[in-house]
Amino acid sequence: MKVTKFGGSSVASAEQLKKVLAIVTGDSSRRFVVVSAPGKRNNKDKKVTDLLIQFYNAVVYKQETDEVVREIVTRYTEIAAEFHVAKQLEKVFYTELQQLQENYDAADPYALDRFLATGENLNAQLVAACSQQNGVNTRYINPKELGIIVSDEPQNARILEQSYEKIYQWRNSDEILIIPGFFGYTVDGQLCTFSRGGSDITGSIVAAGLKAELYENFTDVDGIFSASPKYIHDPELIEYATYREIRELTYAGFTVFHDEALMPAFKAHIPVIIKNTNNPECQGTLIKKNFEDENRNEVVGVASDDGFCGITIGKYLLNREVGIVRRILQILESFHIGFEHMPSGIDDISIILRERHLTREIETELMKQIEEKIQPDQLSIEHGLSVVALVGEGMRERPGITADSTAALARKNVNLRMISQGADERSIIFAIRSEQERLAVRSLYYTFFD
Repeated sequence: MKVTKFGGSSVASAEQLKKVLAIVTGDSSRRFVVVSAPGKRNNKDKKVTDLLIQFYNAVVYKQETDEVVREIVTRYTEIAAEFHVAKQLEKVFYTELQQLQENYDAADPYALDRFLATGENLNAQLVAACSQQNGVNTRYINPKELGIIVSDEPQNARILEQSYEKIYQWRNSDEILIIPGFFGYTVDGQLCTFSRGGSDITGSIVAAGLKAELYENFTDVDGIFSASPKYIHDPELIEYATYREIRELTYAGFTVFHDEALMPAFKAHIPVIIKNTNNPECQGTLIKKNFEDENRNEVVGVASDDGFCGITIGKYLLNREVGIVRRILQILESFHIGFEHMPSGIDDISIILRERHLTREIETELMKQIEEKIQPDQLSIEHGLSVVALVGEGMRERPGITADSTAALARKNVNLRMISQGADERSIIFAIRSEQERLAVRSLYYTFFD
């Protein structure tokens, strides 16, 4: 049995939905289908979720809403018309949006969640109606009925363990169940959305709860590539990857899905495959715990991301100060800031942070506290950094990976601000100036893939 999730681009139009239904009905083991809200049909288009945010803001500021509501409903009815179900759905959808507006309460912490979740919820109803019209034994099921119970954290909900037992009870359903992604319900019955990548999270949760043989994640690309196409022309497709490799790559900038989205499936040791709705015959990228027989590259990918900064703390005999790292981390904790990397020498420590955690005021106070509590000989902060990651389980078995990678960067005059390698030797992280990010990625890619 498979759990199959379709992203926003896969359900953006009637033409795309026909492809989705063909994929679902083409394999009898596809019994549980998770859908996102309709995405963009072209570069100038808007995602339905963006329209719902526009609708929410209009309600909050007491602005006219008729036009945006009409635009939202039209996105669905244009699809529904192709399947001859527009009349039965149009009134239902207008009513749901009207109730959102009428029930809005500025003091309600879940108000935004209800607006955001509407895109997926309406679309699941639409997909179920269209497939029923085509004679397929399907039905829409709300996450509450399915058993998705989440923590009480608006826009950042986490699945509760008790959900999995409830979800498993649906395993032998005779119908194909169409499930809206992105949200669940608290113990008290409040609708609560997941963080970004929410529909991927739902699919992963459902796969884990049902103990599925496979979780299929359909998107608009053939799979995960070994480097970003914006830097590399026609990069290699990663045919096989481990959970940990994907975790490293998504952390470092790969955007096929959020880096935590597939964690429920990973914890349950359920294989995940990334496939293309527009090219379902392509084998895609298969992700599982480990591979024994498959012939895989030692390096599976090169990823990069910008938006980092680095704090350097220098102090003579720093290595002899007991508790120095603890004191530095306590300062960061007092500002609710987590660190990304912290390589050290005998007299210095570098701390790589996400720029988004620092305002000008926080940065000033943070540096002041480090100065007062650590009393360094040198203290500096450097903005405008990128992180480039070289990732592969097989790197630990090949001598010279670090030498080859640093030599490749040196040939292109890429100046390293930091280098870090984890104890498991699964990845090597380089911090560089952001203006050299493209050059660094290309240099590493053509060293290990060409």
